[in-house]
Amino acid sequence: MPRGRAATYDDQSGLILAQAAQLFARRGYPATSMNQVAQACQLSKAALYHYHRDKSSLLISIAETHVARLEALVADEEAVPAQSAEERLRRLIYRIVEEYAGAQDAHRVLTDDVRFLEDEDRERVLDKERLVVQGFARAVAAVHPGGASEDLAKPLTMLLFGMINWMFTWMKPGGRLDHATIAPIVADLFLGGIGAVKAPER
Repeated sequence: MPRGRAATYDDQSGLILAQAAQLFARRGYPATSMNQVAQACQLSKAALYHYHRDKSSLLISIAETHVARLEALVADEEAVPAQSAEERLRRLIYRIVEEYAGAQDAHRVLTDDVRFLEDEDRERVLDKERLVVQGFARAVAAVHPGGASEDLAKPLTMLLFGMINWMFTWMKPGGRLDHATIAPIVADLFLGGIGAVKAPER
């Protein structure tokens, strides 16, 4: 009879992914070795291989776990029937910015390192990303049905992600603006233009 997983397996697996994402984000995927990941996790190399067969497997897990959380976020908001179209889009913007705040290493890996995957693995991750984009595009199109936002839903969504996806390159920990503060600014700017942006309360 096969042995089941230890109760701590998922916790340890999550720790490994977090440490690997941090190393990949800071050192770069090509420059990071499995030995360095094992050291960061305070594991033997043999123990690390019990969870992931190679570095590519780690990268796939980091990317797929991150994108799966974004997919779930979109599905959660689309399942709320009482929201207006604008409120749904604002909620989606707030929640994805909030998600990025706690997953900056994984997001940087997704942005920078998926190109190192084999074609089949990369396409699987990108397909999941496309589902997230499609969910946002539906929310964008619903704000002004029959108008320009409906016709240009996909490019408008990519412009929105252009604002959100690169915040990790300029937002500093402990700075005047944090993710919770910037999310409504992004929503105001996207929905109403610069004149709709309200200064955050100090």
